[in-house]
Amino acid sequence: MQQHIDSYDFAGKKAIVRVDFNVPLNENFEITDDTRIRAAIPTLKKVLAGGGSLIIMSHLGRPKGVTDKFSLRHIVAHVSECLGVPVKFAPDCMKAQAEVAALKPGEALLLENLRFYAEEEGKPRGLAEDASDDEKKAAKAAVKESQKEFVKTLASYADCYINDAFGTAHRAHASTALIAKYFPNDKMFGYLMEGEIKAIDNVLKNAQRPFAAIIGGSKVSSKLAVLENLLDKVDNLIIGGGMGYTFIKAQGGKIGKSLHEDELIPQALEILAKAKEKGVNIYLSTETVVADDFSNEANTKSVPSHDIPDGWEGMDAGAGSLATWKKVILSSKTILWNGPVGVFEMPTFAKGTLQIAEDLAEATAAGAYTLVGGGDSVAAVTQMGYANKVSYVSTGGGAMLEALEGKELPGIAAIRE
Repeated sequence: MQQHIDSYDFAGKKAIVRVDFNVPLNENFEITDDTRIRAAIPTLKKVLAGGGSLIIMSHLGRPKGVTDKFSLRHIVAHVSECLGVPVKFAPDCMKAQAEVAALKPGEALLLENLRFYAEEEGKPRGLAEDASDDEKKAAKAAVKESQKEFVKTLASYADCYINDAFGTAHRAHASTALIAKYFPNDKMFGYLMEGEIKAIDNVLKNAQRPFAAIIGGSKVSSKLAVLENLLDKVDNLIIGGGMGYTFIKAQGGKIGKSLHEDELIPQALEILAKAKEKGVNIYLSTETVVADDFSNEANTKSVPSHDIPDGWEGMDAGAGSLATWKKVILSSKTILWNGPVGVFEMPTFAKGTLQIAEDLAEATAAGAYTLVGGGDSVAAVTQMGYANKVSYVSTGGGAMLEALEGKELPGIAAIRE
């Protein structure tokens, strides 16, 4: 049975909390963006304030074994600073029994990177490139078997389990899903997870109309399932970024050497047809900023999106597209934004994406509910200083996408069942 962090009694209990401290580090192992650490602090502080002790667990990067570069010891000092109490460190997440036993109420312990063990993800490591199917099968069965002990050991450290790692909620890993079964009556979401779930429900289940979604990014292939799921939910669908050129080409437009996926033209046509059938308005780019080279210093000009000259490629949404999209955004009550509408990492072609961030801030101020999710959209909103001018900024890229596809995320299901 799921508990709630606000009503749970942590007094004298040890809480094991799965957080997402997968933060970027520079070559001197300094954190370059601590957003994910700060996002988990309210949950961690709640346990300590309630008289409990904390066992914090996370992954960092994608190590294939014990690698100092991916050690969580590099972030202990910063976590201590954010939490306001000294955080102890257990250098092996499977051998932390002594450190856990010594924990007193109000104290915190950070376990070493969970992914130093293959069992966290449950995928075999070190297989030969030419391993046969039988060998692969046997290795997978072996790691699934040893994963049971791994989960049991993590669970043995604590009296209750909190999942506050939305960034990995779409993974059925040991610490994000499997561990929950050891705490049938003492499992709950942290504040970050609760916020993410509520934000997604606000757009997918309880959206106020008109509802507009802005889906950008470079590839249709990565957003196909999202587009299909949204056709049953939205009134207006803006398709921007590199993925838009596949749709423009599907309609017979000339796209020069713009990024596109020919093999997805049939699916693009199907989405356009389904939208028409369901009464969903689709807004593709009508004016594009094109360049003669994929570089920030390239020559640029604005042209109609369906008539891009040979040798030129679409790099950003043009003024005409942005003006149309702005009208749609400002006339909507619920707005979801996932993915940039131009090559955001090059300043010359970031204008369109930054304009969308500005439009969302304006819509929010006028009373709309706005949810921003996915790396570059989040970066755009943050760069503009607008993170607090939209309703909600999601922390999980892949998890957010899978939720928008309509999938139930394993990390969420494990707490609810």
